[in-house]
Amino acid sequence: MLRTNIPGTSPYEPIIGFSRAVRIGNHVYVSGTGPVGAEDASPAEQTRVALNIIRNALEKAGAGFEHVYRTRMFLARVEDWEEIGRAHGEVFGEILPAATMVVAPLLNPKWHVEIEADAYIPEA
Repeated sequence: MLRTNIPGTSPYEPIIGFSRAVRIGNHVYVSGTGPVGAEDASPAEQTRVALNIIRNALEKAGAGFEHVYRTRMFLARVEDWEEIGRAHGEVFGEILPAATMVVAPLLNPKWHVEIEADAYIPEA
């Protein structure tokens, strides 16, 4: 099965050794995506920035948000769950992927959220 690595623009990619996304066949796996460049923004705006980075990676892989079947949201603070959840719902409110929220320390202490996404592109 063909594997395609999709690079992003994160300064952490060359240090850690990862791709923004990997497409294997019709499956696309988007790495944990933080709000790079929006460190001082609100939790909701950081969520929107991370989702925009995810959108770009999905598009490079030949997918879109409509193909996402699972997301994982890592929150730095449980108190931000609703604000982050509402911003997630702006994109996924009708798509309704399986979703998880986990509270955990994040790589950058200014980040409120980091998001992963899995997608499947159906046969044409």
